Amino acid sequence: MKKLIFFKLFLKISLFFLTSLIIVGLIVWTIQAVNYFDFVTEDGHGLKVYFYYSILNFPKIIHRILPFVFFISVFYIITSYEQKNEMIVFWINGINKINFLNNILIFSFFFMFLQIMLGSYFSPMAKLLSRDFLKNSNMDFFTSLIKEGKFINVTEGLTIFIESKDENNELFDIFLEENNEGKSKMIYAKRGYIEENLSIKILKLFDGKLVDINKSEIKVFKFDQIDFNLSELNTKTILIPKVQELDTKILLNCFFNFSQNNENNFLKKFNCNENILNEIYIELTKRIYKPIYIPIIVLFSCYIILFSKNKKNFKSKINISFLLVISILVYSEMSVRYVGLSSNYQTLFFLSPIIIFIFGYYFFYKLAKNV
Repeated sequence: MKKLIFFKLFLKISLFFLTSLIIVGLIVWTIQAVNYFDFVTEDGHGLKVYFYYSILNFPKIIHRILPFVFFISVFYIITSYEQKNEMIVFWINGINKINFLNNILIFSFFFMFLQIMLGSYFSPMAKLLSRDFLKNSNMDFFTSLIKEGKFINVTEGLTIFIESKDENNELFDIFLEENNEGKSKMIYAKRGYIEENLSIKILKLFDGKLVDINKSEIKVFKFDQIDFNLSELNTKTILIPKVQELDTKILLNCFFNFSQNNENNFLKKFNCNENILNEIYIELTKRIYKPIYIPIIVLFSCYIILFSKNKKNFKSKINISFLLVISILVYSEMSVRYVGLSSNYQTLFFLSPIIIFIFGYYFFYKLAKNV
């Protein structure tokens, strides 16, 4: 009977959690997807790249909002149980408040490990896939970005200026400047047009001059026609993987074996160097240790069962419990940012959740004995 009662409680929390997670996640994803539209309007990528990149950022959103949504789920379900007098079912079946807390804490460990898995594997994997997709994509909307009287520099090392274009998309008074590793090339053409064949885009230029600058050497050429391959251009979008996008195994390997393996090709591929060790340390702390706060927020959410709804100050105590858990969540987010500054911050960060949990559990135990 006891197992059935807890199963029903955990099922309600899980269903509410899953529904809320999807709804909140979609709202946040929609807001972020609007910001990602710069890939089309400014960087020249196609809509396929935009949607694929946006979708692959959904696991990151889920990872960020999971602790808050889980807290809301536990808090809401327990509060509704208390207000509907459904908590009596636990007490009349021989389940005391300490046993209730212990069972729901064990239940919370599943979500803690889920958060660790999301942060350590699924979220960075999805972000890295989105980065690779962006890296290997072409700029389908590059042609549409070319405007009259406007400098276009969405591609790396290239600036294009078009004085005017007609209704047939023929371009007039075209200026291009290309810079690459100390070399500079400037092209002026009286007219031109873009020829598209499947995924290949060629800018055909007519009647102009080419100025080739290589260090102190300058060469000037006149041409009747010259072709400029736009399909080989690289976007200005940052394509190097960030620390947040790397698998946890790679970060652990880099952090603990840097002195022995800093010449390893595998590590060098991901830019493992001494300058990012502190950033890696903070990222590993976020992924592996910060989820320990999930059982803590469950612990303080269960303080609700210590209060009687028949007392006048019941709602005020509920509000205090809610604000207390919100404060703990805010503290967990803020403190992790300073963990790499000094050994004192590290000690404070790693001891804080342990101390909070011990004191929180101790006071719950004392209060539960007196209720």
